[in-house]
Amino acid sequence: MHPIANTAQEQAWNGYEGTHWAAHQDRWDAVNAGFDQPLLDAAAIAPGDHVLDIGCGAGASTRLAARAAAPHGSALGLDLSGPMLQRARAGAGDAGLGNVRFEQGDAQVHPLPRGTFDVAISRFGIMFFSGPAAAFANIVAALRPGGRAALLCAAEPEGNEWLTALATLEDLLPLGGFGKPGPGMFSLSAPGAAAALLSQAGVRNVRAEHVVAYGAWGHDAAEAAGFLLNSGPGRHLLTRTAPGTAARALAHLTDALRPHEGDTGLRLRSTGRLITATTPDA
Repeated sequence: MHPIANTAQEQAWNGYEGTHWAAHQDRWDAVNAGFDQPLLDAAAIAPGDHVLDIGCGAGASTRLAARAAAPHGSALGLDLSGPMLQRARAGAGDAGLGNVRFEQGDAQVHPLPRGTFDVAISRFGIMFFSGPAAAFANIVAALRPGGRAALLCAAEPEGNEWLTALATLEDLLPLGGFGKPGPGMFSLSAPGAAAALLSQAGVRNVRAEHVVAYGAWGHDAAEAAGFLLNSGPGRHLLTRTAPGTAARALAHLTDALRPHEGDTGLRLRSTGRLITATTPDA
């Protein structure tokens, strides 16, 4: 077993959080799929490239990278979550991808091979580090001279319609600082936060682009509300309330989401920061 420094996240992603994501992989991929093309465009993966995918989860972004790197390139997905990696390996097998593999580990301390990868990518896998400086330094060290990074993190909380909808439950749930910049999902949401950490790791040409995408959260408001409240954050909030609150919260959240229903289901806007950089040439 490789060393783990980020123990709190390791426990979460091997507990309910990771189990929920693994069980609902298709749903979460539909939520985030709008960010795939901007990430791939920024990464500019070419045939023959060797790609490192940080916080790869159930492997959707890793599979996309592996296809872009084929036939002679490869993709390695790294994640803390055993349940999600199990789904990732199954998905790669179902897709017939022989140039992709997955490792369970903590990007802060995982023994990545030095100077090996042409590209490092991440689709919302870089916000949960307990030691972000160590993680970015480890990732950058794994890139070859002249290598590239394209890393996506969550941007301003108020730009995310799923969070705006959850905020309508403030009279029912102990929202407190939920959705505020700080440790967790929005730890790198402040402008310049991720770019500064990446610069400190020794890269150059650091750029940050604000990106917006709409994700599919369900067929209708009721389904989307149930999905949100059963996700890790929703479940955490409900466990801190009195019995009977869940039904009221579900009804209220369903009403809040109804304006987002459309002919193609319920879609919500999310925002991100796409950070790109290159390592110095040899």
